[in-house]
Amino acid sequence: MNRIPLIDRAHTSPDRKALLDQIHGAFGATPNMFRAVANSPAALQSMWAAFGALGSGTLSAKLGEQIAVAVANRNACEYCLAAHTALGRKAGATADEMAAAQVGNAGDAATQAALNFALKVVEQRAQITADDVQALRTAGFSDEAVMEILAHVALNLFTNYVNVAFEVPVDFPAVKLRPAA
Repeated sequence: MNRIPLIDRAHTSPDRKALLDQIHGAFGATPNMFRAVANSPAALQSMWAAFGALGSGTLSAKLGEQIAVAVANRNACEYCLAAHTALGRKAGATADEMAAAQVGNAGDAATQAALNFALKVVEQRAQITADDVQALRTAGFSDEAVMEILAHVALNLFTNYVNVAFEVPVDFPAVKLRPAA
């Protein structure tokens, strides 16, 4: 049972409806997470804008989704794990790649470096070192991409916290949480 109402886009204020209509158009449905966040138009606008900005950044959609499932699994967010696994598959990742990313593993060095960094940021609450940043550069990431990796982590922390704290009902195909590798 969710702890906060899920806003119905057909019966809400014009500002909420406008944003929820955009989201509905992008997904073909209005995911429950966005309906929960719509309790605050400011929070919804912030989240939706962040998804849009990062979606047009330098990182591939596939890598963004791999980061998202790793962060979701680490935070025990079943909603985001399910959503980003489905989105990762749409972005071209295989089921095996998404399952590996879920526990922080990847088949290539660059993705592995990004996942290592993302999970270290989560686990150590951003108390990283210069060597952690240098490992990303060594793996081929520009400073722009390094910042975007951190931005993906931050956005996913927000979405994970929304879904876990408010017990938002999962409306994507379920994916089982896995113990960290």
